[in-house]
Amino acid sequence: MSNLTPSIFAGMSPTALQQALSNAQNALIELQTGAKGVTFSYTQGDGTRAVTYQQTDIAALTALIRQLQQELGIVCRARRPIRFVFR
Repeated sequence: MSNLTPSIFAGMSPTALQQALSNAQNALIELQTGAKGVTFSYTQGDGTRAVTYQQTDIAALTALIRQLQQELGIVCRARRPIRFVFR
């Protein structure tokens, strides 16, 4: 039975998919290394301001990366384990 459900990435060019994959991978790296801040405060002439960005869920970001890789046909599948047979 074939999967007839269209991908959520249908209509995107391979170049756009590759760019989205690159952006998602960079975001994951920044999130995991703590390079991406979530809340910033700063003082302006008329008072203190704060900006808060939504923190992305690592599991959701990882799932997005896998979807993009699958769409591009570059999903890495695990190899079968090597088994030794002694006779």
